[in-house]
Amino acid sequence: MSVKGLLSHFCLVPFLLVVSTVSKAAEERPVSFVRDIVPILTKMDCNTGACHAKAGNGQRGFRLSLLGFEPEEDYEHIVKEARGRRVFPAAPEQSLLVLKAANIIPHGGGEKLKPGTENYQKLVEWIGDGLIYQNEKEGTLEALEVEPARVSLKVKSQQPLKVTARYSDGSSKDVTDMALYEVNDVSMVETDEHGVVRTLDIPGNVAVMVRYGGKISVSNISIPLGAPVENLPPTKNFIDELVFANLKQIGVPPSPVCDDSTFLRRVTLDIAGRLPTNEESTAFLQDKDPEKRTKRIDSLLQSPGYADYFANKWAALLKNKRESKADLTANFAFHSWVRDSLLANKPYDQFVREILGATGTIVANPPVAWYKRVKQPIQQQEDIAQLFLGVRMQCAQCHHHPFERWSQQDYYALTAFFSQVGRKPTGIAGEDLIFHKRGEAQFENMKTKQPVKPAALGAESVAISPDDDPRLKLADWMSNPDNPFFAKALVNRYWKHFFHRGLVEPEDDMRDTNPPTNPELLNALAEYFIESGFDLKAIIRLITESTTYQLSSKPNEHNGIDHQNFSHFYPKRMQAEVLLDSVDLLTDATTSFANLPAGTKAVSLPDNSYNGSSPFLKVFGRPEGDSVCECERVQNPSLAQSLHLMNSSDVKNKLASSAGRAAKLAKEEGNEDIAIDQIYRIAFSRLPTDEESSIAKDHIGKPRTNSAGKPLPAATARRQGYEDLIWAIMNTKEFLYNH
Repeated sequence: MSVKGLLSHFCLVPFLLVVSTVSKAAEERPVSFVRDIVPILTKMDCNTGACHAKAGNGQRGFRLSLLGFEPEEDYEHIVKEARGRRVFPAAPEQSLLVLKAANIIPHGGGEKLKPGTENYQKLVEWIGDGLIYQNEKEGTLEALEVEPARVSLKVKSQQPLKVTARYSDGSSKDVTDMALYEVNDVSMVETDEHGVVRTLDIPGNVAVMVRYGGKISVSNISIPLGAPVENLPPTKNFIDELVFANLKQIGVPPSPVCDDSTFLRRVTLDIAGRLPTNEESTAFLQDKDPEKRTKRIDSLLQSPGYADYFANKWAALLKNKRESKADLTANFAFHSWVRDSLLANKPYDQFVREILGATGTIVANPPVAWYKRVKQPIQQQEDIAQLFLGVRMQCAQCHHHPFERWSQQDYYALTAFFSQVGRKPTGIAGEDLIFHKRGEAQFENMKTKQPVKPAALGAESVAISPDDDPRLKLADWMSNPDNPFFAKALVNRYWKHFFHRGLVEPEDDMRDTNPPTNPELLNALAEYFIESGFDLKAIIRLITESTTYQLSSKPNEHNGIDHQNFSHFYPKRMQAEVLLDSVDLLTDATTSFANLPAGTKAVSLPDNSYNGSSPFLKVFGRPEGDSVCECERVQNPSLAQSLHLMNSSDVKNKLASSAGRAAKLAKEEGNEDIAIDQIYRIAFSRLPTDEESSIAKDHIGKPRTNSAGKPLPAATARRQGYEDLIWAIMNTKEFLYNH
């Protein structure tokens, strides 16, 4: 090397050292695993359930905690597990962790890090600097802020979000590019990995959940349509005021109020689970009383049909399932208790308390049947939380809840309320005596192996005397007016029953990261429910009396794309039991159920055991009572359902029954107009249009021949005509849907 070359070489070395020193001095702190590397693993999807956070041993023997909620464990797995083969501080770029992430060595997840990028360099630097877990006096992440937290955006526009991490040492950091983004309604908004939100063409309210370092924040976005909202229908109560205020804000005009026949059919199906009779439809349509809708609601709420229909709903959610013949007594007793409680309008908090605190035998105290079906404390806690609090705790059993603030400690603290449920065998096979075991209430954390004392969600642990039943303490907390979950969960569940969509959707997944589409309305409904003394009939009356509930299902030129703001009524398919009873009413036939009195309606069935013997109920999705989730009930149309209605033997037999409606009407020649009106009133609670009447009359009166081509007797031909008419009506959307 020349003198010039040597001088250049040796002059360059100090320069490089200076640059390196300055660069290092400019660093605020060394790279640490907790603050810097865990967010990278999350951004790369390494610690998701589909990858290395998979239950069991993770992916190919490399396991990480879900979304980095357990950084200490993750550090052990990366740095110390497998003799430390995943990291190589002497040559960081050659570390298996780096080579796999960059797909330099074949990686099942593909390339997660591009060499030369900031995250790649940070991972290499962390390994080279000595694999620091956490710097001394390093601030912990305390909060995540997203800007804007609330914004109004036009359809088909975009908005970049800014995400800031706030630490306990007072420092902050822009983590927009490192955060994860998830939308609670992908039909309204989409986001990219850099936090840019793009609205689509559906107006309403939507939330974007932002996640970073185990913390979550939410950006609430309003997407106005901007159409003029004028000449609003009259308001009946605060429901209308809050719904219409929201519609005005987003510029979505509501549809007009529905007509009397539509209202009568809708409210009878929704409250009593049946179609109005011909006589009821005739009387209601002729009634000139301006208060007839309110009176109809009150009449339905006092009817046995209301208790039957809602007992059918609650029995399925409470898992009143028959698994053997030995369950018969328990199933019937529990169903009867639920029905009687609803008929007597037992306050909801008392209804729940009697289930939670049930002791004794099923014969003496039917709510004990719930403990017969739900036997383990963990399952009891999960069911109660989801059903009565609208909180899904299942994820928190193994790790911090990925969408909520609930930890494993919260999970087992809530489970501890059920730790003192005792059982003793009775003289009846399969029946236990349920009692409160005297002793300290606590439950072992599966992970730490430490006992956890009872604590309500978001509250400190409570001291409970060994003589006191912890379940009753839980019931006290649930029914407290300050409880943030109990009342909201019920009113949201009932709102969905009547509107086909909850204010929070799914109806039993209420969390900060899944906000209601109309928060003010949900809060007002919950307050009303509490002030009413948890009166279930009162909340139903309030909802069904509202103009919002009575809006037409026919969209106007602006609100057809709205599916969450209740600008019009959302049609919903009849439930399996309701549809079967409706088919029976229309055909004037009956369905027989084993060991039940003749004429028993499908909505009155006490348990799931009748599904197997009824192809109709099975095809149309009656739930088996395996889950507290209403999603177990299938209400989506299917090809099997269409084929069943069109040509199944049981439907054909109902149509062709010699005691059925078609046979009876065919005997009265010359009364076709009256007969057609009757069929339409039963099916649709309305009279046929002139065109419908003319088509039906022509079809009924036309001559018919048998298979040999010979003319049929007039009465036989008329009967086939009526069968055809009823069959055709039965297969229309107008009949199959509550609209």
